Amino acid sequence: MRSSNPVFSRRGFSRDNGYAVNAQQPQAGSPAVGTNPYATGNPYAEGATNPYATNPYAPQDAQLGAPQQARGNVMTIDDVVSRTAMTLGTVVVTAVLSWFLLPVDAANLGKSYGIAIGAALVAFVLAMVQSFKRKPSPALILGYAAFEGVFLGVISAAVSTYIADGVVIQAVLGTMAVFAGVLIAYKMGWIRVNRRFYGFVMAAAMGFMLLMVVNLLFAVFAGGDGLGFRSGGLGILFGVIGVILGACFLALDFKQVEDGVNYGAPREEAWLAAFGLTMTLVWIYLEMLRLLSILQGDD
Repeated sequence: MRSSNPVFSRRGFSRDNGYAVNAQQPQAGSPAVGTNPYATGNPYAEGATNPYATNPYAPQDAQLGAPQQARGNVMTIDDVVSRTAMTLGTVVVTAVLSWFLLPVDAANLGKSYGIAIGAALVAFVLAMVQSFKRKPSPALILGYAAFEGVFLGVISAAVSTYIADGVVIQAVLGTMAVFAGVLIAYKMGWIRVNRRFYGFVMAAAMGFMLLMVVNLLFAVFAGGDGLGFRSGGLGILFGVIGVILGACFLALDFKQVEDGVNYGAPREEAWLAAFGLTMTLVWIYLEMLRLLSILQGDD
């Protein structure tokens, strides 16, 4: 399943990564052992083969949903957890440092905002470079996390100072709750990541982003809040939709990671998983922060 996360959708675990060549087809009349419905150009085609069949460390009898023993250079859940912890830890550390080192008082607000916007642009460039690379680069991924943390630290400090004190802690707890809730729902089978789910999430995400771009253009040329999608009742509605979309992205990311582990993806792919999960969690945090800011600002 290709995730809607821009990292996974550009270069997922399951296709166009240099490990999918010469994969063996299952014998006619035998169970689809080792088959991966996401290895071909159509991510939902049936009967495609394990894209990591040529990885000498990959389990050759991998079957979707079956637990695999860690072997050689195969990616494991522990690898994904450790890389994700490193990436998110970098975001948190740089966010805390920027909170204290880049004050948002009246005298320094403009300077701090300028640094935050610059950091956001650098993080975006690094994310795009990584998205187009054939292999994950830990340096690029950790660099993205560091600059993203600078941006989040300044924005969070400004929101806490000028809009609602304590809202940052609430947004962090809310993000953690969404992550835990989606993970539990996914593992319990309450969320089924299939073709219909993927199509719905992609359509909703494209529509959401289009409306945000239109709102931004109206805000730039007409002033104010544009079409009102970032404040008041509409702001609350779109904040809720943004959080829900982030939760859907998480489900797609979990599916992507699960497939990578089950099909014996190389261990280096754990960095790609960490990158994608970090981007999704940043999305959820920002939407949660905006939603809570609107709710508390209206009190």
